[in-house]
Amino acid sequence: MLRATRRLDAARIYLLFVGADGLIRSLMFTFLSVYFVIRVGMDPLQLVLVGTVVEGTIVLFEVPTGVLADVYSRRLSIVVGQMLFGLAYLVQGAVPLFIPIILAEMVRGVGETFLSGAKQAWLAGEVGTERLPAVFLRGVQVRRSASLVGIPISIGLANIDLQLPIVIGGLLSLVAAGGLVMWMPERGFNPLPRPDRAAFLATARTGLRAVRGQPILLRLLALAGILGAASEGFDRLWEAHILTNFSLPAIGPLAPVTWFGVIDAGALVISIGAIQVVRRLSMHSDPVVARVLIVAHALRVLSIVALGLTGELGVAILARWSAAGLSSISAPLLDTWLARNTPSEVRATVFSAISQGDALGQVLGGPAIGAIGSWVSLRAAMLASAVLLLPGLLVINRAGRVRPVVRV
Repeated sequence: MLRATRRLDAARIYLLFVGADGLIRSLMFTFLSVYFVIRVGMDPLQLVLVGTVVEGTIVLFEVPTGVLADVYSRRLSIVVGQMLFGLAYLVQGAVPLFIPIILAEMVRGVGETFLSGAKQAWLAGEVGTERLPAVFLRGVQVRRSASLVGIPISIGLANIDLQLPIVIGGLLSLVAAGGLVMWMPERGFNPLPRPDRAAFLATARTGLRAVRGQPILLRLLALAGILGAASEGFDRLWEAHILTNFSLPAIGPLAPVTWFGVIDAGALVISIGAIQVVRRLSMHSDPVVARVLIVAHALRVLSIVALGLTGELGVAILARWSAAGLSSISAPLLDTWLARNTPSEVRATVFSAISQGDALGQVLGGPAIGAIGSWVSLRAAMLASAVLLLPGLLVINRAGRVRPVVRV
């Protein structure tokens, strides 16, 4: 296990980590799709295939890396994931060619599997499930605020060269991994004394049995698949939709692509405000969480429909802001709901299984929406994403009615 001379408070480290991660990802992702379209020359189907490759990698590696986190160290898993993430984007920013980018996305996919599940399980073990809603929601606010800081930096770098924010973001990811090595604690986790292949397989079986044995976890797994199928196409194609179907006016001496920084900045401000509203509600009851999620999910569907149908740039921007804010509400509430209903000893494995469901949904739904974008229209692809989200309303409603089998 990695050692360091000093460990900080777990909640504080989590907030610092998600803040740094938010800044780094906004630095890279604000113009990543624009970079793919303008510099690399990808079409809508290729844009979605990039996502399909990373999500296919996640399907293969998600549960094994989650088991590794439960058996050996969640902290080590997070550090390794952050390093792989940084290396992947160094390559993507440095080599603007489709095949190297696809290979780098495979590396990124493995890195994401080391991060997903391990982060939530590590935090739950360090601060306890009672504090989780507050810390998760505060984490989203910190992430969004840091992302807001990253956007103007990304705009400045992108106006020099579209590759710069991606390369610098990759380097900063490696720096963040070094910071985790130095300061991240792990006091609430007890690794197996002599982990072997039998222990690894036993942990995997226990985690998957926990999912099968709890109706609420099965429903959350189904919801993850629905969200993944709808979000992959939407997240990969909304920038292409704006570039293709709207005329972006110049902003002074800045390039028109600066609009994507403005759109992302507005979305972050909306997200921070939405999370502040939700933080004032009591989230200690699963039915309350379900009701909030149903409202957020329904409004998100309507926002995506509006984005697909409107011919006005202003309305499209407002719809994008609305969809982003509603999505930001859902993620921490789903994490809290899942952590409450998962045995602590296999929490990373269960989180990884849910993440695998999301990835599988993206693999199945993403190419279909990408094909619609290439062969029909990008507006049709937006509407298809909204249609794929609709079954989620029924799944959330049914999950909210399930009495939990276990509370941890």
